[in-house]
Amino acid sequence: MAFYSRVEHFAGCRVEDYDVRTAGKVADPAAVAWRVCWEYAGGPAEFAAELDRFVAEFGAVATALVIGEWGGANHHPPPVDVLAERAAGLPNLRALFVGDITIDECEVSWLQTADPAPLLAAYPGLTHLRVRGSTGFSPVTHAELRVLELESGGLPAETVRAIGASDLPRLERLELWLGDPRYGGDATVDDLAEILGGARLPALTDLGLRNAWDADALAAAVATAPVVARLAHLDLSMGAVGDDGVRALLAGQPLTHLATLNLRHHFVSPELAARITAALPGVAVDLEERQAEYEGDRYVAVGE
Repeated sequence: MAFYSRVEHFAGCRVEDYDVRTAGKVADPAAVAWRVCWEYAGGPAEFAAELDRFVAEFGAVATALVIGEWGGANHHPPPVDVLAERAAGLPNLRALFVGDITIDECEVSWLQTADPAPLLAAYPGLTHLRVRGSTGFSPVTHAELRVLELESGGLPAETVRAIGASDLPRLERLELWLGDPRYGGDATVDDLAEILGGARLPALTDLGLRNAWDADALAAAVATAPVVARLAHLDLSMGAVGDDGVRALLAGQPLTHLATLNLRHHFVSPELAARITAALPGVAVDLEERQAEYEGDRYVAVGE
């Protein structure tokens, strides 16, 4: 899997590319997710200037913002400070996606990193934060965040631990792409202990631990995790789960309360796939995209 195109929708809104020459034609600028990017010479300084133009024109009404190419995503870190410094000009921002970068612009594993936690400090009203790239993270307290998504070919263990140490009392969906250890994804189930315990995430009902290389061990941990009992949606897709992982899920706590169990992109045999589907008759179990091992090895959907 690779990012061949930019997102067309974000946070329930159609994405509209900001262009100072045509942006005024948008009928309701508060009803779209605006994408701001800079693909030309000048680097991050020109991106900052483009963002300033956007803030001057639509900052007062913008509710959702998508940040694309920022003038060299493979050489310069995401413009976290630039966005944080302009928070006063974006008083109604509720949803933010940093890193809508295609494979033609930069491989996901090459995206420069930056801790997005300052964005949560700068935007206390933010309800949805999505970040693409192998990012760092510092523990935060945020009263309003409902959705946190970190997309990565390899998420560092310290990032996973920092999220577990954060206080996010209204977070409903958490999605982490754990990734491949060859690209920095060195988190283990021990690093996920706080998240799987769920004490700091009292509102969580939708958990995605996706793109996991050691997915059988992850499934075994999930099978006994306290947080699972209150989930409606459990997403272990894009990873390398196999028969051992499914056996662990079958032997663990009941999963019949789930609305969905996503195992798409997997290495599960037809026999075990049939068993877990039969064991969860009221659950929408997704077992599409069965993969074949390559020279005895499994792989995640997104690495490099």
